[in-house]
Amino acid sequence: MASPSEQYGETAPENLPPPPPLPPKVVPERVPAGSMPERKFIPMARPGIGCEGRCISLLSNHFRVRFGAQDAAGAGSPGVNGSPNQGNIKRSKRLHLEKTFNIEISYAAKIPMKSIALALNGIESEGTQDALRVLDIILRQQQARRGCLLVRQSFFKDDDRNYTDLGGGVTGCRGFHSSFRTTQGGLSLNMDVSTTMIYSPGPVEKFLLANQNVRDVSQIDWVKAKRMLKNMRIKTLHNNMEFKIIGLSELPCNQQRFSLKSKNGDEEGQAAEITVYDYFMRTKGVPLKWSGYVPCLDVGKPKRPNYLPIEALSNMQRSSLVEKSRQKPQERIRVVTDAVKSNRYDDDPLLAACGIKIEMQLTSVDGRVLNAPTLKVGNQEDCIPRNGRWNFNNKRLWAPTQIDRWAIVNFSARCDTSYLSRELINCGRNKGIHIERPFTIFDEDPKWRRSGPIIRVERMVERIIATLPGPPQFFLCVLPERKNCDIYGPWKKKNLHELGIVTQCIAPTKINDQYLTNVLLKINSKLGGTNSLLSVERTLSLPKINKIPTMILGMDVSHGSPGRSDIPSIAAVVGSRYWPLISRYRASVRTQSPKVEMIDSLYKPLPDGGDDGIIRELLLDFYRTSNHKPAQIIIFRDGVSESQFNQVLNVELIQILKAYQHMGDCDPPKITLIVAQKNHHTKLFQANSPENVPPGTVVDSKVVHPRNYDFYMCAHAGMIGTSRPAHYHVLIDEIGFTPDDLQTLVHSLSYVYQRSTTAVSIVAPICYAHLAAAQMSQFMKFEETSETSSVTKEGFPKVPELPRLHENIAKHNRALVN
Repeated sequence: MASPSEQYGETAPENLPPPPPLPPKVVPERVPAGSMPERKFIPMARPGIGCEGRCISLLSNHFRVRFGAQDAAGAGSPGVNGSPNQGNIKRSKRLHLEKTFNIEISYAAKIPMKSIALALNGIESEGTQDALRVLDIILRQQQARRGCLLVRQSFFKDDDRNYTDLGGGVTGCRGFHSSFRTTQGGLSLNMDVSTTMIYSPGPVEKFLLANQNVRDVSQIDWVKAKRMLKNMRIKTLHNNMEFKIIGLSELPCNQQRFSLKSKNGDEEGQAAEITVYDYFMRTKGVPLKWSGYVPCLDVGKPKRPNYLPIEALSNMQRSSLVEKSRQKPQERIRVVTDAVKSNRYDDDPLLAACGIKIEMQLTSVDGRVLNAPTLKVGNQEDCIPRNGRWNFNNKRLWAPTQIDRWAIVNFSARCDTSYLSRELINCGRNKGIHIERPFTIFDEDPKWRRSGPIIRVERMVERIIATLPGPPQFFLCVLPERKNCDIYGPWKKKNLHELGIVTQCIAPTKINDQYLTNVLLKINSKLGGTNSLLSVERTLSLPKINKIPTMILGMDVSHGSPGRSDIPSIAAVVGSRYWPLISRYRASVRTQSPKVEMIDSLYKPLPDGGDDGIIRELLLDFYRTSNHKPAQIIIFRDGVSESQFNQVLNVELIQILKAYQHMGDCDPPKITLIVAQKNHHTKLFQANSPENVPPGTVVDSKVVHPRNYDFYMCAHAGMIGTSRPAHYHVLIDEIGFTPDDLQTLVHSLSYVYQRSTTAVSIVAPICYAHLAAAQMSQFMKFEETSETSSVTKEGFPKVPELPRLHENIAKHNRALVN
């Protein structure tokens, strides 16, 4: 692999020798096209099950489904003679717009239920998912007939007991998720509690006041309101029609004009300019008390606006599925079990026609609890986590940094920054971090506090540049609020993109040793230090990784909020560095088309024959820090569903191999590719305890796939609600891990997240990738100009690129943990 022309200035962690010097003037070889043949990948079969760890009896929210014998004989879709029942045609009405429609239903296909029986025997076919989807639809339609709201695979009953006011104009509605799944134990119904959030019904102004926590319409921030209202559905009071909001008018209601054509008999008269305010007051007779002085809602098309005063609107309805539940394990067991019993699925004639009978108790599962890995902290001291947690009380960090030049930037009027500074220095001393007194404390001038976030940041930076004698190692920035602070994005962009200064943002409500220790863990990591290592990293006790140069990748894509199709998605990939370590990572981030899950910039050939893709960047970094080419690559991919596994294997993986080939290596590395899922509905419960399952719990039988290689792992300690295990799917394993070795590696990688003193719920490489994508998205503040933005020659909107990191940041890639 090629050596870069410019050396990075980063050094290896303390107590480890630096990598040997690079060979001078090494130029990458160009491999002829086609020298590495295209490979077709399919998900691998399960090679076996693990046996390490202590045994534990568990329950899972899978309800066994008895499958009728007629299906094995080749029964098709339920119905009369295989055709749809045309007596169940639904009619829809729109008030004041009654029309007659002639609907013709044509026969599409017969879905053989026998494909499910084959899948249970490990023989997947194209019809398996269709057959399962038919069964899911039957359940959904049963709930629809009972008046439930359907959202994807979940249903919600209109019952006051299911509603919870979440504040900010938002109401939580609790319901249930249901889906049929093929497992080792047979066909099962996966039933789980689900929550959707809706905007509380009522006047628009009431929602805006609650959402922004203000008392008067004059205090509403219309920039925020524009973002919140876009794509919401509203209903007008004067004619009871429904619309979708696309934006706000540029002028207030009493100044925003449009052309109104008067009618004389059957002929249209001349158009006259009229304000929206006058039109609704005089023509429609809608009394407007205050909305004449605020923007109108635009419910039209991008080039054909249709303006409505806010007072002319009633309730809004928009829902988005949120996997959220705070129920303790025993409560969740009771609620889910009661739901299966009360829904009387066995009474459904279509399910009966399919030979389906659902049992009423949770499935018993055999699990194992893996021992927590031993960590190494300062002075070669062993640190053994207990219940998935550890601390640095009376302990030093493994490789603490030294902080000589820093300053505090204070945007908050409530924080005692002098006290904060003293306590941070004292806490650092106890953890082995030598921290000098800050150069100064920059308190924001009160006259700028009511300005916009960009102006506040610019004025602060002007003061900083005029005062400091040179660039500091980092800024400690005190924000005025903890969450959704508008200053965060502009401040990060200014420092990381323009100034090249590492910054740590905080918003303390209570300053104590635990809080300051967590802040110092982040600061130490950003400045090149290491908080802890796995003992097996230090002793080189992972032979399949320590003996052969191995690179670990974590991949994730972050999308804009639901309904925002104008915001580019952000793909982030992190790669391990300083092999044989597996706890240090570097990030590479790119933008791509909105809502696209597959990463399209892993390999990005240029017209001059170069490659500007993510993987090349990470491969070069691995070589710089390890002085080896990776002969093995372990990939953890987050955020994809089972239907996308083939794309991961034959689109993304092919890109990775092409990027490797482009570096001048014909022999491809051995690949182990694992998809990690958190957004699923399988829960695990202790059979003999009301507590959450212990950290390190793993399940690779009974509720897993009949053929494919997957397992569930709950690495973290669930402190609130019911723990959700991570679901790992091993799609490729050319390295050849045993099930125990692979599960131990996954478990260990849940303990190397440098920002935490707890095991994380999913492997650290994915946590870092998710963090990098989410934080880099703060760099870009997208205006509501999707209708006027530039487009490509194919007619698609152009995707803006992320601002590049300042060279001082890029060469150390500290943005990863900012």
